[in-house]
Amino acid sequence: MNPFQKNESKETLFSPVSIEDVPPRPPSPPKKPSPKICGSNYPLSIAFIVVNEFCERFSYYGMKAVLILYFLYFLHWNEDTSTSIYHAFSSLCYFTPILGAAIADSWLGKFKTIIYLSLVYVLGHVIKSLGALPILGGQVVHTVLSLVGLSLIALGTGGIKPCVAAFGGDQFEEKHAEERTRYFSVFYLSINAGSLISTFITPMLRGDVQCFGEDCYALAFGVPGLLMVIALAVFAMGSKIYNKPPPEGNIVAQVFKCIWFAISNRFKNRSGDIPKRQHWLDWAAEKYPKQLIMDVKALTRVLFLYIPLPMFWALLDQQGSRWTLQAIRMNGNLGFFVLQPDQMQVLNPLLVLIFIPLFDFVIYRLVSKCGINFSSLRKMAVGMILACLAFAVAAAVEIKINEMTPAQPGPQEVFLQVLNLADDDVKVTVVGNENNSLLIESIKSFQKTPRYSKLHLKTKSQNFHFHLKYHNLSLYTEHSVQEKNWYSLVIHEDGNSISSMMVKDTESKTTNGMTTVRFVNTLHKDVNISLSKDTSLNVGEDYGVSAYRTVQRGEYPTVHCRTEDKNFSLNLGLLDFGAAYLFVITNNTSEGLQAWKTEDIPANKMSIVWQLPQYALVTAGEVMFSVTGLEFSYSQAPSSMKSVLQAAWLLTIAVGNIIVLVVAQFSGLVQWAEFILFSCLLLVICLIFSIMGYYYVPVKTEDMQGPGDKQIPHIQGNMINLETKKTKL
Repeated sequence: MNPFQKNESKETLFSPVSIEDVPPRPPSPPKKPSPKICGSNYPLSIAFIVVNEFCERFSYYGMKAVLILYFLYFLHWNEDTSTSIYHAFSSLCYFTPILGAAIADSWLGKFKTIIYLSLVYVLGHVIKSLGALPILGGQVVHTVLSLVGLSLIALGTGGIKPCVAAFGGDQFEEKHAEERTRYFSVFYLSINAGSLISTFITPMLRGDVQCFGEDCYALAFGVPGLLMVIALAVFAMGSKIYNKPPPEGNIVAQVFKCIWFAISNRFKNRSGDIPKRQHWLDWAAEKYPKQLIMDVKALTRVLFLYIPLPMFWALLDQQGSRWTLQAIRMNGNLGFFVLQPDQMQVLNPLLVLIFIPLFDFVIYRLVSKCGINFSSLRKMAVGMILACLAFAVAAAVEIKINEMTPAQPGPQEVFLQVLNLADDDVKVTVVGNENNSLLIESIKSFQKTPRYSKLHLKTKSQNFHFHLKYHNLSLYTEHSVQEKNWYSLVIHEDGNSISSMMVKDTESKTTNGMTTVRFVNTLHKDVNISLSKDTSLNVGEDYGVSAYRTVQRGEYPTVHCRTEDKNFSLNLGLLDFGAAYLFVITNNTSEGLQAWKTEDIPANKMSIVWQLPQYALVTAGEVMFSVTGLEFSYSQAPSSMKSVLQAAWLLTIAVGNIIVLVVAQFSGLVQWAEFILFSCLLLVICLIFSIMGYYYVPVKTEDMQGPGDKQIPHIQGNMINLETKKTKL
């Protein structure tokens, strides 16, 4: 996860540029000191804010952890559409902070903005949870409710993003700067704790709890929604003891107006008779103060370096989409624990907590002792290279998974297996010039062909003629098939002869990692099978074939079944990740009713542990890129522009998600090739960024301090605090 998804400064994205822009105010009456925590210098109000932040982050990351599988399995979108909508939502979450900050700084103030947008946030969770109830409407209703709920959640989480951290900083007096710095450390610890716990728990709520016979997405979305209700309630409880500064103005708007005026003024005065000015922003001098123009000049130098950054976020944010989709086709059995595919995302916040002190106190110090100048821009470039390597590893894992996955039938092809349920051997031959060499061996009783055979069609659909030899009987049968499908030819007894039926296997032959089962009933009575408390199915008499049902991975030693006059149980054994099973219910006179088990698709063989290297690489890249990038850019811009930098930083994340959306929707590449594409693109961007960084001349902090800065004392916090609000004189 991105450790800087909240605004790190005490001010929000909008604040006055300089003291000249702030209208004079009457002196404020003396404030009543806020209550402290246990006699310390920490305001009691920050306890409510930290708890609020923990619950809100739990809410957001918990919901987002199961989102891609919800799109895939509940709404039944394909992988590309699911990925596109996932990243469209993520992108919207990083565009809306601009709106939230504008509302807070220009209209409502931080407190009311947090309260009102949290209500929108809660409403979004409610609608999203309702959209996950199978009994509430059909596909269209679920889709509409989901999109409306996600839009409201994006507005809520993005709107309060720049306000909460800054509002916490407002609770401290200027003389307690050290306590404020420690507060921000605790604040960001709560962010990581919320995301770490939620990305582990909500996939368990989804996968280990059954609702209406399937995964309980309503519960997985409802619990994060409940945490957001708690977050809002806790935040509102501290209302009477908060320090609530009034709205302070709109600095981002001032910056844009200054830039626009400079461009338009330069265009109006493009005559050769008018003297040229040293910098294009100097054309704003007729309207805007010199200090503002100097600050905007410094800002544009840093924003120029931001141009390549979205590509890094395009790779980083695929942990919750493409990498989760990869994990569903791997085996999550670790021996001591069964890991759900969407639980792998917990590695990111966990590794962030490990890597930040490791890099700060070990790696960077060792590099420094070796005499290597490991500048901030070099750290960011290395972070990009690590992300490139992570996606190269992901591509290698994807190729290995594909090698273990059954091939898919192409145009004018079908895959066929034969299942012999007769009491003796049956020889099956496909009649025709192209396919007569297939299925030439006899199939023993209650056996099937060892693998699927590929049959070639002359058109998209075709009738095949089969020659069956059973005892002394020679029979011909005809069945119709359609291209790109899987089929099972089921042969069974029919009095003294045999009969056959063609069963379409398409539903089970997907590679989405789900465990599926179906049943063939050889009894003369219908059978009702209870796979779980909420999942049951009926299988018709006399070789009736059930539809496929998705089940949880696990042991099924006692599955309760019943006919109209008898109850019995079947032992299905272990149903593993990604396998498709066929069970034939038979009545063995000596052993009673049994289920003969066979695998249509073998279980996932590649362990999910193989994703650990790519998570470690991309998280190490994130620590070097994200933490260092914000620290560097904040050190290179005037204090009045740091909130604008925060806005620009969030926008680079939004643009990165849009890049993933476009590639997923329009590239048409197989998954491993798409991973390679992203890796190569970032490598090219890294080269461009390195060239830009080579020619970039860092600015010293004292060089950026103008007269206004000297007259307005402020306390510079550490990298977490980033910037404290200037005292108004």
